[in-house]
Amino acid sequence: MTQKQKIMICMGSSCFARGNEDNLRLIEDYIEEHQLGDRIELSGRCCAKQCAEGPNISIDGVLYNGVSKEKLLKLLDEKFLS
Repeated sequence: MTQKQKIMICMGSSCFARGNEDNLRLIEDYIEEHQLGDRIELSGRCCAKQCAEGPNISIDGVLYNGVSKEKLLKLLDEKFLS
């Protein structure tokens, strides 16, 4: 069994208010649409301590700041569809 790739979304109030609430739905829909549930482990995390740079999401340990919907889709496509 291969290890799942990890997406961790900051659930801190600042990141959530800046867009991670929508980003969470987008990731869940993306995983379902592309049938990636067996490859991706999605979880929330406490504050990433980079509130001014949010919303923050990490993929396989790499932290991405200022993640808009457009940036998130690009990251997901590059990481999981290429």
